[in-house]
Amino acid sequence: MFESLGDRLQSAVNKIKGYGKITEDNISDVTREIRLALLEADVNYKVVKEFINNVKEKALGEEVAKSLKPGEMFVKILKDELVELLGGQQAPLYTSGNPSILMMVGLQGSGKTTSIGKLALRLRKKNRKNPLLVACDVYRPAAIDQLKEIGKQLNIEVYSEGKGNPVEISKNAIKYAKENKFDYVLIDTAGRLHIDEELMQELNNINEEVKPNEILLVIDSMMGQDAINVIEGFNSSLPLTGAILTKLDGDTRGGAALSIRHLTNVPIKFIGISEKMDGLDEFYPERMATRILGMGDIMTMIEKAEEVIDQDEAMKTAKRMQQGKFDFEDFLSMLKQVRKLGPLENLIKLIPGMPKEARNIKINPKDMAHIEAIMLSMTPYERAHPECLKNSRKLRISKGCNRPVEEINRLLKQYEEMKKMMKQLKNGKMPFKM
Repeated sequence: MFESLGDRLQSAVNKIKGYGKITEDNISDVTREIRLALLEADVNYKVVKEFINNVKEKALGEEVAKSLKPGEMFVKILKDELVELLGGQQAPLYTSGNPSILMMVGLQGSGKTTSIGKLALRLRKKNRKNPLLVACDVYRPAAIDQLKEIGKQLNIEVYSEGKGNPVEISKNAIKYAKENKFDYVLIDTAGRLHIDEELMQELNNINEEVKPNEILLVIDSMMGQDAINVIEGFNSSLPLTGAILTKLDGDTRGGAALSIRHLTNVPIKFIGISEKMDGLDEFYPERMATRILGMGDIMTMIEKAEEVIDQDEAMKTAKRMQQGKFDFEDFLSMLKQVRKLGPLENLIKLIPGMPKEARNIKINPKDMAHIEAIMLSMTPYERAHPECLKNSRKLRISKGCNRPVEEINRLLKQYEEMKKMMKQLKNGKMPFKM
């Protein structure tokens, strides 16, 4: 997400870092580049104008003039203004009552039904609570079946009454949730245009009857500037409490994310980062700003690791590595843990200071699968004693995993290099120069 915008902004930032002093002339060149980058990313022109004026005013201020490193001060100003543009503080999900009620609204095709499943899964995993999905999209063919399929996939219960009255279904679902001790009720409403008065009135009726803690608008980030009109349209009829921006992993310019909060005052609470059911993240303005500027996002990386990695297994492997005892059993365990974190190229982008070439690298998931297949074709003894892998054993492993012997040799070479690095770390030496 934001790759193109990020590259352009980072180019401007690198230019300013070389200046020993910031003047109106040299700042004009850089801000012109930033302005074009934002406009090309489909950020609203009024937002761009205000943003550039704020950056210019602060960059030419007394504090920057007296700074020993004006270039770094400019980067800080740019980051702070981006954070402000994206909403400042993270807007948490407001939950209270028993159960907490969340209502999802949006246009048809925005990814609303999938997002409701993703959010339910996130609430269950993160808060260890019990969610109930409610099928109130009684108009779109197969919408109820789609929600039931998502519920089945996630092992989350779906409350449905078929093609009934959405207002009555919502009321009955709340009653059912209270009786059966559900912690969250997530209501999936029918997709509709914000100019459809009859259907908008239906949403108002549901709101009046069940009084949800949150009314979340699901927006397709590929919409660009039209997203602003949609939010304003829904917000004029309903008291929206937040937005979920979907498909940020696609080929999107991302301008909507940079304009929404500033123009509508509706905070972005979640972003869709992949098609998988765990592909929904909380939206943190500061983390997004640092990511756009190529500064990485180490906190998101840590949180992802905490969610999916077996801590005991990771500690066990780490201890063996510190002791210089590292074999293919450890390698296999480590590989399985890393694969849980998702595509490696997405993780690389979160590491601070990664060069553009590394961030844009494409890693074929099949390569990881081939490495795993090779190790699984070894016997437990061979994994524990890689030094025993001579030609005859390599040929047997090659047949077992259907991979050429050359790949096995390459893996053994990588393993030896890792072992060497572990030994250096054990002896207190850095395996590379800082």
